[in-house]
Amino acid sequence: MSTVTIAPLAESLPAFLNSHDFSAIAVIVDNHTFKFCYPEIKALLPKHTLVRIKAGEEQKHLATCELIWDALTRANFDRHALVLNLGGGVIGDMGGFCAATYKRGIAFAQLPTTLLAQVDASVGGKLGIDFNGLKNHIGVFQLPNTVLVDPAFLATLPERELRSGFAEIIKHCLIADAAMWEQIRRRDLDEQNWPELVAHSVAIKQRVVAQDPTEKGLRKILNFGHTLGHAVETHFLSQSRKRLLHGEAIAVGMVAEAFIAYHKKMIDEILLTQIEEYVFAVYGNARLTEGDVEPILALTLQDKKNRGREVRMSLLDGPGSCAFDVPVTMAEMRKALAYYNGEA
Repeated sequence: MSTVTIAPLAESLPAFLNSHDFSAIAVIVDNHTFKFCYPEIKALLPKHTLVRIKAGEEQKHLATCELIWDALTRANFDRHALVLNLGGGVIGDMGGFCAATYKRGIAFAQLPTTLLAQVDASVGGKLGIDFNGLKNHIGVFQLPNTVLVDPAFLATLPERELRSGFAEIIKHCLIADAAMWEQIRRRDLDEQNWPELVAHSVAIKQRVVAQDPTEKGLRKILNFGHTLGHAVETHFLSQSRKRLLHGEAIAVGMVAEAFIAYHKKMIDEILLTQIEEYVFAVYGNARLTEGDVEPILALTLQDKKNRGREVRMSLLDGPGSCAFDVPVTMAEMRKALAYYNGEA
């Protein structure tokens, strides 16, 4: 497993760089992290190449990868170089993918700046890009050399980004820590203890990934809420009328998939009601229309947990517990989305 250090980058980044002899360093940033985060680490770095890309999930594709590979090539990076990914989940996924494939793989480190990336995306070595409108469709498993988490970056985030990242914290509690779920659901968003929750989520994800690095079994529990959630996110990426952040879409998925678990008698009505009430209190309702449902269901056929044409989900089987590889029908998912909309 990669080491994950939760500390100010002023301490952790020089310590990491001084313990290695990299031939060159590149820092990948987007428009936001260039403005708000790069100034905080620039003075900590030796001579380096800055690679700046546009921000947003819609940039997470092969054309952007070509820009990154081209920058590394023009700077004559060899196989002893290092890529520092300074940003959220898009930068971490795509920058890591580019590093893992450049010259068959060079070193990279994740410097997550969003809550979503700090508690989930930066840990575990899942790297990839979107392809033909399908989220994370092309990718690899490759652990970074290190993950350096500085909670101070959370102060640079708008509330909507914090809320998005919080969805993964909710997920971690629901699948692995019933006691922490009881704590967080009694607090509003602005009452949460972010440093504590970042450390808590990182510990859960590291424990699961250590047992199943390439998602053959147990690691699939980390996908609770993501079968329908990713389909919702992907669907709205193509809609000009509405865009949902990752966590906002996963919130939809958690309510709908909790309903499926209840329908299958895996959880009781108490837990379903708790999840529904808390998620709606934090995220509101995304308001799926009748025209959204069938395209969302069609996208679930591309989910990476599927076997053949059978959709398989990770579903709660109690507070703080999750099962995986549970077959789910289109009818069950259709009913779950209707429930989310208050129609069932």
